[in-house]
Amino acid sequence: MTLLWILIVSVLVAIELGVVTGLINPSDPSTSLFTFLLAVAAISILSIVGAVFIGMLVSHRILSTQSFTPFEQEMLHMRREVGELRHQIEQIAERLGVSLGDKKKGP
Repeated sequence: MTLLWILIVSVLVAIELGVVTGLINPSDPSTSLFTFLLAVAAISILSIVGAVFIGMLVSHRILSTQSFTPFEQEMLHMRREVGELRHQIEQIAERLGVSLGDKKKGP
């Protein structure tokens, strides 16, 4: 991505230097058309990249204001269900008189 930016800027600088030194004549129709098309292409690429970054920023702001994403909500729900199942298993093991091992084992 950085190479693309360097390429675009270097092409624009080369065109500017060509105009300043007289190698590119802005009044010549073919050179003027080439310069115009190159400038339109550069502006188009930069605007698309900028729009993508603005879209990412806006979507991040929208999603970060919510409490949890749907995926996180599902994970919390599953954690609650696992806790309930663990409690039920402990009750069954207690009724049967079976030891389940170390309950406070690390992850």
